[in-house]
Amino acid sequence: MDPNESVQLFRDLAEINFVKALFIVGFAYLLTLLIEKGLPFVTRYLPAKMRFAILPSIPVLRLAVQVVAVVWVVPLFIHPTFESLLAILGAVGLAIGFAFKDYVSSLVAGVVSVYEHPYRPGDWVEMNGVYGEVLSVGLRSLKLVTPNDTVVMIPHQTIWTDSVHNANSGARELMVVTHFYLRPQHDATRILQKLKDVALTSPFTQLLKPVIVEVQQEPWGTHYQLKAYPIDSRDQFSFRSDLTVRGKEAIRALGGEEVEVVPMVGEGFGR
Repeated sequence: MDPNESVQLFRDLAEINFVKALFIVGFAYLLTLLIEKGLPFVTRYLPAKMRFAILPSIPVLRLAVQVVAVVWVVPLFIHPTFESLLAILGAVGLAIGFAFKDYVSSLVAGVVSVYEHPYRPGDWVEMNGVYGEVLSVGLRSLKLVTPNDTVVMIPHQTIWTDSVHNANSGARELMVVTHFYLRPQHDATRILQKLKDVALTSPFTQLLKPVIVEVQQEPWGTHYQLKAYPIDSRDQFSFRSDLTVRGKEAIRALGGEEVEVVPMVGEGFGR
């Protein structure tokens, strides 16, 4: 491209249809807003399977609208020749490559997450040491709300380097593990059955799911893990509190004594 042609890369102000450009931008904005707000509202009244299929597509639809708007607006400001488009694409590519590589990495990871479904709105996940419910999934990041009602934004690129722990993966229920640490001098059979009864009589328990009590002997005492499912995943903390309080009462009634200090050894000391 010679100097004379480079001057003509952009159109003269008199040639630019600003009204049309503003109309395209405004229409794209309204359509994006409709996708972000309208689809989640509509999916509330759809079956769970359809809801989980539609919600992850919101970032892709939003990106598609924005790309179409850019493709439509750019020719209004430049002469759509092969040389001008090549120059613009090259400049944009270099800028993205050097200045926004992390952002682009998150965008690509976001597209991948739409098809692999490592997390969806409503899932309870742990990423980067943060545990919470997925509120929304955007193009660059997902939004979590923790049990302490703190909203955390986590870039999608985290899936390239860290594990994603998904507690329910689209289901309404998730497993809650409640831990009890007892001195070894007790009737383990009675304690095991009593803890199972505690879970079965909880108002939060999903009775269609199994209730399991695991027992493991440690050098410092006996470790009980009561595993059960609440009816709704959002009840998991109330459910664990109920099991803990009533489980302690049941153990005490059977003559069991809890260990004062439990060494942090092995696994099973998580949530």
